[in-house]
Amino acid sequence: MLGAPLAPARTAITRTAYWTRLLPLLAALACVTRIPSFVPTLWNPDEGYLAVEARLLAQGGQLYDTVVDRKPPLLPWLYEAAFALCGSGSLLPLRILAVLAQLLTAVLLASVARRHWGERAGRTAGVLYLLVSVGLNPEDAQAATFEVFILPWTAAALWCADRGRWGAAGAAVAAAFLTKQTGGAVLLPVLWPLCRRGAVRAGLPRLAAGFAAPVLGAALLTDPAGFLFWTVTGSAAYASVTGSGLHVLGRALANAAILAAASAGLLPPIARALRDGRARAGEPWPWLWLWLGSSAVAVAAGCHFFGHYYLQLVPPLALLATAALHVLPDKRRLAAVLASGCACALFVAWGLLAPRPELAHAERLAAALAHRTAPGDRVLVWGIHPETYWLAGRTPATRYLTAGLLTNYSGGRDGSRVGEAYAVPGAWPVFRRELTAHAPALIADDSRGEPYAPARLPTLRRLLTTRYTEIARVDGAILYARAAASPGAGP
Repeated sequence: MLGAPLAPARTAITRTAYWTRLLPLLAALACVTRIPSFVPTLWNPDEGYLAVEARLLAQGGQLYDTVVDRKPPLLPWLYEAAFALCGSGSLLPLRILAVLAQLLTAVLLASVARRHWGERAGRTAGVLYLLVSVGLNPEDAQAATFEVFILPWTAAALWCADRGRWGAAGAAVAAAFLTKQTGGAVLLPVLWPLCRRGAVRAGLPRLAAGFAAPVLGAALLTDPAGFLFWTVTGSAAYASVTGSGLHVLGRALANAAILAAASAGLLPPIARALRDGRARAGEPWPWLWLWLGSSAVAVAAGCHFFGHYYLQLVPPLALLATAALHVLPDKRRLAAVLASGCACALFVAWGLLAPRPELAHAERLAAALAHRTAPGDRVLVWGIHPETYWLAGRTPATRYLTAGLLTNYSGGRDGSRVGEAYAVPGAWPVFRRELTAHAPALIADDSRGEPYAPARLPTLRRLLTTRYTEIARVDGAILYARAAASPGAGP
């Protein structure tokens, strides 16, 4: 009897020792794999968009009203909070948070793997995930944007569901959805253990309440109608499958091939498990396949197939490979880690050495805007690089930070469905009113021959020809200043 209480203490000591050894390894690996993220000022327009949003929110803007985006509010709020604490001149705080997000994801996956297959499997899952997590074009894998911050929430949802913590699982699903809509796809694998354990009657209400409370809270903190419109109902043209099939297929295959190359150590053991039949039956194989399948649906949603979408596939792939490797000899596990490590080194080198011509262009254009305008002036950058506003330190003349929202350029993929007719519903009347109320001191036409050029847009073309005059060209972009005869006139 005297020895009985010692068992929990020994278990706690063992658990503490395990994580004491593993956490420093995963933390170091998370930092090393994301070294490239700290090199450029920005990685892609999504970071620029979020940075401009955060500044506008800090100046009193209202999300889904005077500040708009097709994304849920969690990440704009995170950027705003980081800027409030550390200043808005650098994305360094967000880079650090992205490292922590990747570390947390790895820890949660390691915990799930350890619970099912033992301590060695936990180490394998965490390491494999971090090695493969940078296996895409660096502008997709290294940026501090939506998918990177989805991943810890999706892993947390699975971790909670695996332990029957249904309310917490629902809250994690909600947080993933509030980071980006496709994060909600993790709900399907969360429901699997709920049904398998016969806990639907007791667990489903807790799961639903855990999900509903954060989503309703976010809607009420913003504007419920605007929240619904911008995150769900207002993007029909953007999500339409109509477009260039070959263009979409090429992008999908290219990004899939890049991720497959990064997963060179993961795919062979998964394929072997499928061939041997181990991946078709038994717990938790169906659960992991459902997670991978739901993530694939999230990648395909809207038929855009941007590289960063593929990050949602990495956590289930890491766990599937771990499940396959834990019954194989140690040399197979070592081979998988080495192959993943070599691929990771190549992708890290790519991130460090790849040129950033679009960033250089945005910096030159931002310098020209800053030189020709005063800090209090409003400007309009007609293009798909909202980071120009942030780099120049100038306030946008409109809530629509890219030409995409007014022309559906990104949603049109190759330009087949681009124009005023494909804009976000109701956007052009608002755009005209804003340019009347806040006539930009300078307009930069940064279309550079793309399908959203002003020549193809009657409203913008009329504004430029009647109210503005060309004053300079910068790196292919055309700068227009207000004509002296009609200062402040609207379009």
